[in-house]
Amino acid sequence: MKQLLMITTFLTAMNSLSTHAQPRAHLYMNQLDAQWNMPIVVDSIEEISISSQQDQLLFDLKGQQTIPFSIQYIDSLTFENEPAQESKNPYQVFQLYIHTLNGTPITSREEYTDCHLSLNAKGSFTSYSANAQIRGRGNSTFLWYEKKPYRLKLNDKHKLLGLDKAKSWVLLANYRDVTDMMNTFVFEMGRALGLPYTNHSRYVELFMNGEYEGIYQLTEQVQQHQNRVAISKERGILLTLDVDDGPDENPWGGDNFWSAVYQMPACVKYPDEEVRTSHTVDSVRSVFATLESAIKAHNYTQVQQLLDVPSFIKYLLIQEFVYNVELSAPRSIFLHKDGDGPWVMGPLWDFDAGYDFDWSNMYTGHDYFANYTETVMGTDPLHRNGQYGYVPKFFTDLFACKEFVDAYKAQWDAVKDTIVDHCWEECQKYADQLRLSGASIREYNRWPLQGKRFDSELKKMKRWLQNRQVFFSSLVAAIPDPKGH
Repeated sequence: MKQLLMITTFLTAMNSLSTHAQPRAHLYMNQLDAQWNMPIVVDSIEEISISSQQDQLLFDLKGQQTIPFSIQYIDSLTFENEPAQESKNPYQVFQLYIHTLNGTPITSREEYTDCHLSLNAKGSFTSYSANAQIRGRGNSTFLWYEKKPYRLKLNDKHKLLGLDKAKSWVLLANYRDVTDMMNTFVFEMGRALGLPYTNHSRYVELFMNGEYEGIYQLTEQVQQHQNRVAISKERGILLTLDVDDGPDENPWGGDNFWSAVYQMPACVKYPDEEVRTSHTVDSVRSVFATLESAIKAHNYTQVQQLLDVPSFIKYLLIQEFVYNVELSAPRSIFLHKDGDGPWVMGPLWDFDAGYDFDWSNMYTGHDYFANYTETVMGTDPLHRNGQYGYVPKFFTDLFACKEFVDAYKAQWDAVKDTIVDHCWEECQKYADQLRLSGASIREYNRWPLQGKRFDSELKKMKRWLQNRQVFFSSLVAAIPDPKGH
């Protein structure tokens, strides 16, 4: 009979909890005691043993791997039941312990490493303990920064922290975002505007092989799945417009192409590698070209048949509002289509290049929020007179159609007085828990980024958003009516 064993220790000792941890000169703690509780599911007490040196407690999980803990740092072991009722509080800071097989470091973005996950849901949801796999993920975030993002693959589909069950999950490091709120704010905007398949946020403090790695954002993997982007297996398409995944940066991918009309780098995420063929890629390129051609011809009647225009408008409003310069590359721009249905924008993804990020010191800097008046598409999007005049015309040519411009203005006008405050209030709930739990201090001690503090950066972000709201409202209202269309 499976039993939930809770291992309780104190954070001040966690830097040497595992035999695979590397000793550090300082401890990641604040003045408050912080317990670390790790749930491990065991079939029987026989799965627990003591090392020959009698200094480690060993957990032999289904014979796949043995997880060692230094006995001197364990405060208690208790067998517990899951709570009869979950509080379903998503704002808590949860605890995640990952132990890779033999303590192997994660160095690859392609090859998975076997691991065990121990996720303490703190009574808000059901805790989780199981073998899984892990690898690195991301492009610049994995290559440039010491704090790495990860992709998790469970052995079986399962809910995590109240999010719908699936195998694939993501741990975002948010290394250059001291606030940890940039993606979350956008996710909240997407949900407020009703964009489908918008991701959720759960914050965890991560220990990797006994090393404290700080705050991570646990969220869903963008993929075709009944609990993710729920397009059909037979006729669904999930496409990303992305320089890094496109044919220039990844010429051997076999899943990418230059779009036929606007010459944008595109990558077919679904159908995926299991069922994708060169014929599939060519077909997706052809189907997408039909939409491109209609947009370039300013054939608004046809565009409305091929594209969910409201989702396109909401998507562009969000991108421009947070000044996400990735729109110009483009990077991380997702679209999906189900059968004969229209193309729909989303899911939203990757926003730590927005909020006026200072690219002059992008490898080491964490500077945002200096100017709230800069734009990607400009004051006249049709003529792309913003800071990024090379933004693909795929995103701007519809501003030649008066009906589109009117709908764009009407959509922002409907939410401009409420949406920023609403989304910030949600972010504040997460931020309050990061502060009250001491996680923000431990994160700073682990990653002292240019001396930037969580609270001061959060205040800058709030002020930038408030100023941006006023500026952006006047910007949208002043978009010129197109002539001759």
